[in-house]
Amino acid sequence: MSDDVLFDTVTLNDLTLRNRAGLAPMTRVSATADGRATERMAHYYAKFADGGFSFLVTEGVYTDDAYSQGYLNQPGLVTDAHVEAWTQVTDAVHDHDTPIFAQLMHAGAQTQGNPYTDGEETIAPSAVQPDGEKSEAYGGSGEYAVPREATPDDLETVREGFVESATNAVEAGFDGVEIHAANGYLLNEFLAADSNQRDDEYGGAPVDRVRFPAEVVSAVVEATPDEFVVGVRVSQTKVTDDSYEWVEGEDAAAVFFRKFAAAGADYIHTVDANAADPTFGSDGPSLADAAAEYAPDDTVIVANGGLGDPDAARTAVESGADLFTLGTSALANPDWPSRVAAGDERDQFDPAHFLAPAATISDHEVPTDTPPADD
Repeated sequence: MSDDVLFDTVTLNDLTLRNRAGLAPMTRVSATADGRATERMAHYYAKFADGGFSFLVTEGVYTDDAYSQGYLNQPGLVTDAHVEAWTQVTDAVHDHDTPIFAQLMHAGAQTQGNPYTDGEETIAPSAVQPDGEKSEAYGGSGEYAVPREATPDDLETVREGFVESATNAVEAGFDGVEIHAANGYLLNEFLAADSNQRDDEYGGAPVDRVRFPAEVVSAVVEATPDEFVVGVRVSQTKVTDDSYEWVEGEDAAAVFFRKFAAAGADYIHTVDANAADPTFGSDGPSLADAAAEYAPDDTVIVANGGLGDPDAARTAVESGADLFTLGTSALANPDWPSRVAAGDERDQFDPAHFLAPAATISDHEVPTDTPPADD
């Protein structure tokens, strides 16, 4: 299917990706209690590489031993043991000649479980309680705590955590990292005017709200090798508010995307319910289209959201996205690229089959014929 735009090769930094389809990050809470990736996770990720995805982004990985962890049994990239454990995953994926990026995440106020903190203390840009309640599928219950406003020292710890976990990702064999500034987690909280009510240099207008997240991206770029991919994931919506929009609309998007690109991001990964639909008014661009418009041409744009139908994915690509990622469609079809290339039927996603009663990796998701490289 060489004439299908979905199967064009794409250059990302020094990588040549064999098609435009990637695996989206998905929380699976399947690491050990102390945050080590497991052999089960190696099997799980390797099957997507075997199924034809041209790059993989891991679930969110916590970045420090203070306030970053968002879930119990979430993997980390903080300790030497974490680094060693992740190598079995990167080796297994590389056996299929596929790059893998670690998504680096600080949960901020949306923490559902963190054994490093005393009680339920969390930090955020401002002391604003998230809407909604924690999810039992991810091990949480009840309301979120009211976070403590992050101090300058806290922010330095956050920044150092992202940098150190990125250098740990290099050591663990990852091909890049994705800085998580989406879905209402800490860096995304800085972008949102409702959760960021600071009166210092990190609060106020969009150019100030993006300052700290962009500083994190810049620091990670500076600390990692030139060939190491550094991306950033961005959304308006949050886990706790799926209808949230930036109050300045497209004007905020223009500032955010330009600043992330200027900070050195190799790619911008946008997230929306339906990536091909208008986001800024009924006639405005989609979030991915806005990223393509406002970021420089050499910044790769990755679209996510509702693209499991190949025609929807083609529409997103034809309107400006360079790459796209799949979440639930990939869970149902871990060989989605191979199926689409062959013209085969695709399975429908059934939440009860994958994410209930908990989001942990199920037995049926772990193939026995795709062993990690070191087995």
